[in-house]
Amino acid sequence: MFRRLTPVAKNILIINVAILLLSSLLRLPLNEWFGLRVIYSAEFAPYQFLTYMWLHGGMWHLFGNMIAVLVFAPMLEMVWGSKRFLIFYLVCGIGAGVLYGAADAFEKLPLKNDAEAYLADPSPEAFEKFVIGNKSYINVARASELIDLYYESSSYEGQTVAAVRSIYEGVVTKGTMVGASGAVFGILFAFAFLFPNTELFLLFPPIPIKAKYLVFFYAMYELYAEFNRMPGDNVAHLAHLSGMLIAFVLLKFWKNDTKRFY
Repeated sequence: MFRRLTPVAKNILIINVAILLLSSLLRLPLNEWFGLRVIYSAEFAPYQFLTYMWLHGGMWHLFGNMIAVLVFAPMLEMVWGSKRFLIFYLVCGIGAGVLYGAADAFEKLPLKNDAEAYLADPSPEAFEKFVIGNKSYINVARASELIDLYYESSSYEGQTVAAVRSIYEGVVTKGTMVGASGAVFGILFAFAFLFPNTELFLLFPPIPIKAKYLVFFYAMYELYAEFNRMPGDNVAHLAHLSGMLIAFVLLKFWKNDTKRFY
């Protein structure tokens, strides 16, 4: 498998592994420095749309992405050539980051506005309104107790302000998104687009399946997981779907060049 690695695919693997090892061995907070933040965070910078895709949350996160590069990327690079494959990989990764960033900013904007409004003018009524409007980010049981205590005594104002500020900082300003998944899902989509009837042998369950069906079911799962998010699920499913969308647009744009590879 490693002997058939193409130049760009090999370098993608080397760079991603090297960055994770460097971060771990030297204890460098690279994910904090270069991960993708919500666009209205004070720590957001445009270069994060590129740098986030070379960082990972741990060895298993890295392994899951790089095994797909190892298996599927060489075929695409042999078909397109190294230059076009590199362009494809970068555009899918950056494009997925941009689409995810836009959706993430839109999703978190109500929390941002509510938190800033409350911190500017705290009151029991305003705190209750903040809690009701942002239940998905809050421990509702604990917040309900604090609402009752705040109505009884204004001395709890400091606790509510600290709670709102903590939620705001944790969700809006401190959270980062990392991983090559957007680019990797672009690779998966491109492989299924160019070689739809290629049979792949799954490990779990151990059955063969055509590439087009595998990617279709994977996309349906990501779509379901995004709109039915389970507690504790911190996977950026939307970034995965965005990578596929960017790949689809690129492949349609390149259609005249790729017909001979069906």
